[in-house]
Amino acid sequence: MGSRGRGGMVFSPRQLELLTWWTGESPHRGRDGILCYGAVRSGKTFCMGLSFAAWAMAAWDGMELAICGKTRGGVERNILAPLLPRLEGLGFRCQHQKSRGVVEIWRGRRRNRFWLFGGKDEGAGALIQGMTLAGVLLDEAALMPRSFVEQALARCSVEGSRFWFNCNPEHPGHWLYREWVLKAEEKNALVLHFLMEDNPTLSPEMLARYRRLYSGSFYRRYILGEWTAPAGAVYPFFSLREHTVAELPQGLGDWHISCDYGTVNPCSMGLWGRRGEVWYRVAEYYHDSRRTGVQHTDEEYCAALERLAGGRAIRGVVVDPSAASFLAAIRRRGIYRAIPAVNRVADGIRRVSGELRAGRLMIQAGCRDTIREFGEYRWAEGKDRDQPVKEHDHAMDDIRYFVSTIVCREEGPAVGAVTVRRLAG
Repeated sequence: MGSRGRGGMVFSPRQLELLTWWTGESPHRGRDGILCYGAVRSGKTFCMGLSFAAWAMAAWDGMELAICGKTRGGVERNILAPLLPRLEGLGFRCQHQKSRGVVEIWRGRRRNRFWLFGGKDEGAGALIQGMTLAGVLLDEAALMPRSFVEQALARCSVEGSRFWFNCNPEHPGHWLYREWVLKAEEKNALVLHFLMEDNPTLSPEMLARYRRLYSGSFYRRYILGEWTAPAGAVYPFFSLREHTVAELPQGLGDWHISCDYGTVNPCSMGLWGRRGEVWYRVAEYYHDSRRTGVQHTDEEYCAALERLAGGRAIRGVVVDPSAASFLAAIRRRGIYRAIPAVNRVADGIRRVSGELRAGRLMIQAGCRDTIREFGEYRWAEGKDRDQPVKEHDHAMDDIRYFVSTIVCREEGPAVGAVTVRRLAG
């Protein structure tokens, strides 16, 4: 059962624990931080943003705080977009200065500034270095470099500052799991595990739908919310009967080509056409220089790309962003738009899994190398256990580029007490 706040919002007991852990009535009020992990669509991201803002406005006036995500755009999309209208509905005033990457929130005479940061790589720590913060919220913390997270925590030097972490689980060897989840008592942090059932707005039909989207390690991570290492096949559910077609439908359009470039390693390209919500891999080009004994130049690959296109109006060619010479060769010809691919491996595999399981990605039966790789693509073991083996992965990579880039293209005390009471009803 959920509890309904005065603003019409409904919260589960787990969400209410997150919303109120810092208040005077909570047994967790003495904790220095909180880490929430678990299933997708459990409502933890929104509730954390709401709780963080309420705590900040209760505890501080005239202070600097930070909200961090994998990218600043992700912070704006995943946290600010749903959060700011809710805060305004609760009587706060909010001003988002997008060009400066800052949000000011005030109510009465109490006013604080929230800086927005993206922690996508090791160099991102320089963005936050030198700041003095009263608190930091780290969304998608498991996807950020450890150096950035630790730099953000080091900036929280104000007495009474607190840390807020939110993430989906990764493998059990991940530093965030080892250093924070397993050492929560040592860090004086509250750890909360969320399930989809902790989101009272999800209907039984939607819960069942999300469960159907995942299998294997992704099911354990994104549905059960477990820190688990992948094992075996990357796409264990792939089947000829469900995911391949002998005959293509009429009326395909929106043509694209995806490419995993290789000279010594194989080069794989796929031609994609769409009808309705379903994308079809219509044809493939696959050249393995080791198998044939012949290495091709960029110009020869450009010619192969044109043959694969077959005179169709190709809207874009998605290419591994590290293949700078091939991207330049495509652009020199001036026939097709060359698009550097989104290349985040784990996110891409998850997206491909979702599209396959939803029936929105189909492979023409003549794409033999693609179908072969679906059966041979495996998770690595040992220290790289959260990555696929770098073998039989060339069609798998070009499909991942296509799905990630095109299909799924794309973050005072009285004040706080009043806010939480209004939320909880």
